[in-house]
Amino acid sequence: MIKIIRILFTAYSILLFFTLLIILGAFIVLPLSISPAGGNVSFLFIRIWARIWSFGSGIRFEFHDRDLIDRNRPYIYIFNHTSFLDAAIIPLAIPQQVRALGKKELSKIPFFGWVVGKVAIWVDRTDSESRRKSVDQLVTFLKQGISAVVAPEGTRNASDAVLLPFKSGAFRLSEETGIPILPIAVIGANKVMKKGSLLISPGKVKIYFSKPIYPMEISETSVNELSEKCRARLKAMILTNE
Repeated sequence: MIKIIRILFTAYSILLFFTLLIILGAFIVLPLSISPAGGNVSFLFIRIWARIWSFGSGIRFEFHDRDLIDRNRPYIYIFNHTSFLDAAIIPLAIPQQVRALGKKELSKIPFFGWVVGKVAIWVDRTDSESRRKSVDQLVTFLKQGISAVVAPEGTRNASDAVLLPFKSGAFRLSEETGIPILPIAVIGANKVMKKGSLLISPGKVKIYFSKPIYPMEISETSVNELSEKCRARLKAMILTNE
């Protein structure tokens, strides 16, 4: 009986997700289509969409240490990727305009791919040329003062491990641009949407921010050292606050 209720609730939540996206989609897409300066307007409507959907789905958010963010400078945000809820969590958590890497497969979802494609960079993770081009696009946005969001695990963590091994892209990007990494620990999303399941339940998600971690002097080992330092910081944040 409980599972049936969860299935019905998930169906309602998905319907609400796409209904809101259809209603607000034009307000998200048009400002950025007219001018790059329209990004702030687009993100205003992205946050309206995410806030209404999460409220209607019984998902509450609690933010900690967000004052560590200097809103006048870009960062490379990294986070622990545990559920598909991140599409709503990230724009609500980060008080800046951002560009995020997204799996190319998501671009094929009707309407969602078109709308989100305005603020996401689609990447085929199996194609080295696609990965290179996506990094080049992120560099362009970072130079414009727009922050980047990367899930360094590369995919959703459905295992029992706190974190999957990190890919090097975000840390190489930090080293090349001099822009700091800012870890974000997302706690509780895997309870709202349990690992290995697509069913949604009401609940609370807590988001914790770290002090930024600056890239070190470039050397043969600096990318790995930065990656290990950021991974240790994020892992500690998760274990401390779970």
